[in-house]
Amino acid sequence: MVGTFWAFMPAIIAIVLALVTKQVYVSLFLGIFVGAMMYAGGDPLNAIFTLYQVMSEKVGANTPIIVFLVVLGIFVVLMQKSGGAKAYGEWAGNNIKSKNKALAATAGLGCLIFVDDYFNCLTVGSVMRPVTDKFKISRSKLAYIIDATAAPVCIIAPISSWAAAVAGELEGDGLTVFISTIPFNIYALLTIIMVFALCFLNFDFGKMKKNEDVAEATGDVYAGVPESGSAEAEIESNPKGKIRHLVVPVIILIICCIFGMIYTGFFYNWDTGLIDTELQSANVIEAFSNCDAGMSLAIGSTIALVIVSVYYMITKTISFKEITDSFTDGFKAMVPAILILTFAWSIAGIMGAKGGYLDAQAFVETNLANSAFPQFLFPAIFFILAGLIAFSTGTSWGTFGVLVPIAVTILGGSGALTIMTVSATLGGAVFGDHISPISDTTILASAGARCNHVEHVNTQLPYAGLVAGIAAVAYLVGGACTALGSVVSCIIMWAVALILFAVAVFVIKTINKKKAAK
Repeated sequence: MVGTFWAFMPAIIAIVLALVTKQVYVSLFLGIFVGAMMYAGGDPLNAIFTLYQVMSEKVGANTPIIVFLVVLGIFVVLMQKSGGAKAYGEWAGNNIKSKNKALAATAGLGCLIFVDDYFNCLTVGSVMRPVTDKFKISRSKLAYIIDATAAPVCIIAPISSWAAAVAGELEGDGLTVFISTIPFNIYALLTIIMVFALCFLNFDFGKMKKNEDVAEATGDVYAGVPESGSAEAEIESNPKGKIRHLVVPVIILIICCIFGMIYTGFFYNWDTGLIDTELQSANVIEAFSNCDAGMSLAIGSTIALVIVSVYYMITKTISFKEITDSFTDGFKAMVPAILILTFAWSIAGIMGAKGGYLDAQAFVETNLANSAFPQFLFPAIFFILAGLIAFSTGTSWGTFGVLVPIAVTILGGSGALTIMTVSATLGGAVFGDHISPISDTTILASAGARCNHVEHVNTQLPYAGLVAGIAAVAYLVGGACTALGSVVSCIIMWAVALILFAVAVFVIKTINKKKAAK
């Protein structure tokens, strides 16, 4: 079973069970156990040993991310206790006069926080929840906007943890090649276009529209499906809180996280996994390419927490005891997300998304290397394959880590077809990650919006699927036009994509009008 299609069975089982039973934790655990049983040859005791071995490896490797999540949880509690979140909500309520503007403000904030998708999901959610609740925007709609402005924005931002990860998979000047893929990333860019179109054109459809109608009619933003895990406890806030008590900590957090990326990029030793002050990158851009994203966010957020705690105490906004109490409250708030992430990382580990154990990576490499498809089909093929693999494994980074080197090896050079195929791989990986119940970004978007996780997946799927379908057609046309050059093929791709998107919006709005008339 190692290195065969059976390597994907743990994820298939976990995803199907999660969608059918709505029990995410149990489904993920069973998926991991099935994978462990497959690897152990059916020996239950050996399977249990393998299960916890994989889990310890993945949790250990992702400890900085867990620390970062806990610190963000503490930040959220502190901003609520300071009264800053409440003051911002009151200000937004007085200045944001419509539901459309509230949605646009949420999407805009998501686009501004482009450094890292984890940071984006939790920060945007905590800041904008009070605003979207006031305008009766469903939590599933909020979760979609958060998710759609997280990875899709990061994958087209040259200064981000995602850009650093992709650049590391490319030969030569990786960052330059990454920048050249941005105009061809139809899925990511069209997703952002769709988010803002939804904000102003009101063409919700499917389960999302039903949730929006319920929220609008009854004020129940959960639309009858409460958040997974324990309910969020009511936190007493400072009645004298100001907007600056929210804005200043967020700015400090962003600056410190960027500093963390630059610091680890200059001094991080990939061979030892430790900081080595004798190593130095040539410039700041190279430092971003060399950084360790998880370690950077852990270091940056920890420094920011110390600074913000001092700031709150100096301004007499929150007492020292309230700050220390927030540590426990913040950790508790992140427990559901950390638990799901632990299982999601473990299922990717047992499958061997990056090699090892069931070695799904070997299956993908072997079958792609022996493919005999016409080269003009490669952008569309790699887009679809990346989507399927990312959906199954829950990791976009692992997906483009496998497929990008294969695409470059098969096509060679840095021509239009190669750049388009690499870009299609990145977009497909983001799409698969976007709709996967076991994706860390999807999980954190649910956590940031305080939305039921399975509900978020179900309502987001039709939206992401629409954009992905358009992107696949655009890549099919674009691949056939690469002989005309990069610029011309890119223009043709976008003409096809925008025409199809406009037609889709028109059809959806027409159907909604007919239903409303009945």
